[in-house]
Formats: sequence, C-alpha cells, structure tokens
Amino acid sequence: METAKLDDEQQAEVLALLAAQYPEVKSGLRFCNPYQLFVATVLSAQTTDEQVNRATQKLFEAVPDLMSLAGMKKEEVEPYIITLGLYRHKSRYLVEAAKILVEEYNTEIPADFNELIKLPGVGRKTANVIISNAFNQPAIAVDTHVFRVSKRLGLAVGGKVELVEEELKKAVPRCDWSATHHRLITHGRQVCHARNPGCDRCFFERLCLYRKETKAAAERR
Repeated sequence: METAKLDDEQQAEVLALLAAQYPEVKSGLRFCNPYQLFVATVLSAQTTDEQVNRATQKLFEAVPDLMSLAGMKKEEVEPYIITLGLYRHKSRYLVEAAKILVEEYNTEIPADFNELIKLPGVGRKTANVIISNAFNQPAIAVDTHVFRVSKRLGLAVGGKVELVEEELKKAVPRCDWSATHHRLITHGRQVCHARNPGCDRCFFERLCLYRKETKAAAERR
C-alpha cells in the first residue's frame, strides 16, 4: 500500500517521537574495528544480525585481519559462514575485497563512501553503514526496515532505495542521520513488521499515513 508524504511539521513530530522512544540505539552487529564491521556488514545482506554475529565469532578468531583474509581462498571462508544466506557469493566478495584493500589501500578500510562502493559486495547500504558506524560520519543506510518504515510513516515516497535515502537526508537534520537510521530499523523490527505490523500498539498511530489508509480501506469493505 502506497502512502502520501507528511508535511514538514508532521515529519518533525515523527522524528521527535522516534528519538523519544528510541534514544539510545546502535548497530546490532558486533565488531571491534573497521575490518570486523566491513566483514559483518557484507555478510548481513539478506541475513539477520543475530545470524551474522554467530558466524563472525568464529570467523574473526580464525581470520583476524585483512591480510589473513586476503591470503585465503573463498572455499576456505565458506565453512565459517555456511549458515548465512548467499554464503558462496559473500565468501568470494570478502576475499576479492580483502585483496584489493591490501594491495591498493595499504590494508585499511577506506572512510570514503565513493571508495567503498568500488569494492566487491559493497552497495550504498553497506558503504553508509561502514562510514557511519566505523568512522562516525553522518549517513543514512536504507535497508528493508528503513525503506518500509519511512514510507509507511510518510517520511518518504520514493520507489527506490536511492530516492528514499535522499528524501530522508532532506527530512532529517544531518547530525541525526545515523541515529535516525538505527531508530527506523529498531521500530521496523519491534513494531512495524513487514507482515502484520503492530499498528494497535504503535505510538505513531495518530500520525502514520499507512495506519490511516488501512483503517479507511477496512471501513470501505
């Protein structure tokens, strides 16, 4: 169901409610340095953070840095991440990216969005997660939760990830980009599920355009 877009005042109210409800939120991925976050974020595509964390616990013990990863074959990485979706593709991406990072970036994860998206397995979402969480740069990573929740609430109407990202950047103060990303994810996981969203217990019920549309549709039946 497509929604319209809230006006500026209503969007500000939604963002304030988000901040009040989820004041302290952060990434669900476990990492200690940019290398670990890079690996975990590549692995997180179409996989839950919990599944990634279970896999990376053993992976990071055996493969502690980029140099170690670059020296492996993808078949050697696969057993550590076999429980994750698309594990064969992800193994190849990680090894290929590690080799590039060792050879061209002096064994460092770049803090630059445009450099990150050149790497195998790294799209806009992954690059934004890395620069935000590893390097504290303002960024909004649009995953399935952010895409769904921001459109249901009326913060964005774009049909593509890139469009929703740009709309959110205009609606949200730059200093709050990263926090808002985590808040939208949290709300999507806890309340605004893809199927059977918990509208009856949602603190956005008064403002949410999706809720208003579903109620109106039910009344027309």
